[in-house]
Amino acid sequence: MLPTTPARMSHDYMRHGTTSLFAAFDISSGSVIAQHYRRHQEFLRFLKLIDAAVPKDLDLHLILDNYATHKTPQIKAWLIKHPRFHLHFTPTSSSWLNLVERWFAELTNRKLRRSAHRSITDLEADIRAWINHWNADPKPLVWTETADQILDTLAAYCMRINDSRH
Repeated sequence: MLPTTPARMSHDYMRHGTTSLFAAFDISSGSVIAQHYRRHQEFLRFLKLIDAAVPKDLDLHLILDNYATHKTPQIKAWLIKHPRFHLHFTPTSSSWLNLVERWFAELTNRKLRRSAHRSITDLEADIRAWINHWNADPKPLVWTETADQILDTLAAYCMRINDSRH
């Protein structure tokens, strides 16, 4: 690529499959528990992985997007038997509130963008290597502005778009 030339997807781009990556982000240490699954029904296996990896005396607060897997009868029954799991949901279009989404952005920007994989296995191995590298020296993601600063910025933006006189 030439400097100042925007990156483009080539005309012969071919997707060789997809994988679902579930990730649990420890906000205090920055470490990640992550697992690939080929089918979306594997959320229960991921919950069991978290349950086994985290000390039993800790409550677990999971912030989830609107992915439907947590709504199945099987998941609901498992959660009733595991009361240390507390589920919290981000409002629609508010994934920026969820720090694991910020971590997914790091994965995308630092590893996946402009990379090429010839199989799902190659993709998963590449992601797993990046996660292992991240967890070797994890860094917590920290808000750089206070809630008041964010709300002030949002209020100023709303004033600009509402008072545009168009």
